[in-house]
Amino acid sequence: MQDLWKEFKEFALGGNLVQLAVAFVLGVAFAAVVTSVVEDLFMPIIGAIVSDQSFANLTLELGGAEVRYGNFISVLINFLAVALVLFIIVKAYNELKRKEEAGPETIKACPYCKTDIAIEATRCPACTSQLEAVA
Repeated sequence: MQDLWKEFKEFALGGNLVQLAVAFVLGVAFAAVVTSVVEDLFMPIIGAIVSDQSFANLTLELGGAEVRYGNFISVLINFLAVALVLFIIVKAYNELKRKEEAGPETIKACPYCKTDIAIEATRCPACTSQLEAVA
């Protein structure tokens, strides 16, 4: 029983689980900020353009049922905003990781356009400038 408890403590208090918990809490806080930006800034502006009421309150009567299309669009824009920000963060992280893995000895900057290119390159693939060969 003590081995089981020790194993559980290592799992529950281990680095990966604590990091995951911190990431989750930050994600929830970040989602609240994005939701506020969308609902409190963007939606009132869009609502003012479309109608004189709050965009989230826009409805359509259809056969006695109320279709809340404004609320749906608010949620959709919120999702797209979160997805866009996460995409930008992951893209930047992957670019940083790629540069770390490649190492400084395999990449150089083109002297003309400053694009990262292979150290052995004799022509820049971005600006097509002729480069000096590495001896």
